[in-house]
Amino acid sequence: MKPLLKILLWLPVVILIVAAVTGKFGGTDKGKKRNLRPLIGEQARDFTFVDLEGREVSLSDFYGKKVVFLNVWATWCPSCKDELPTLQSLYEKFKGDDFEILAVSIDAAGNKAVAPYMKKYGYTFKALLDPAGSVQLLYGTTGVPESFVVDKKGKVAFVEIGPGDWTDPRKQAFIRGLINEQDLEAGG
Repeated sequence: MKPLLKILLWLPVVILIVAAVTGKFGGTDKGKKRNLRPLIGEQARDFTFVDLEGREVSLSDFYGKKVVFLNVWATWCPSCKDELPTLQSLYEKFKGDDFEILAVSIDAAGNKAVAPYMKKYGYTFKALLDPAGSVQLLYGTTGVPESFVVDKKGKVAFVEIGPGDWTDPRKQAFIRGLINEQDLEAGG
């Protein structure tokens, strides 16, 4: 009887350990898999979202042409509210160059929340709508804001977790360097 009692006492513990190790316990991901955040030098993960005018925009549309500043944000995020004016400054500084900002909003209300917000604060960079938040799974983000600078070849060149100050001269010099990089295949 004693061995049976030991088994009955330890069985729940063993089941919990196996469930935790295999990821079967308490999962709420509903079948969606979060990728790891891309590393510097890794190919940026392509996506397509609509802008505020309803036009589809893909990250890959800019490969070979422009440096892309990808920002994941939301109107309800206090840190985003602090960061977005510095994105506008960055956009104004580089908008005539081979540079684009794609600010992907994860607001569940989509255009109803984002369009008035952009207008209220005078933001003129491109906002994309991702009400399902799929960009977070694709890029392995853990919150908002998070930013990724993608070079002209489509490679991740810089990652910022949390709010950044994009008026920082060092960050702007880094982006200027990426903009000025010549396409190696063109002999530059």
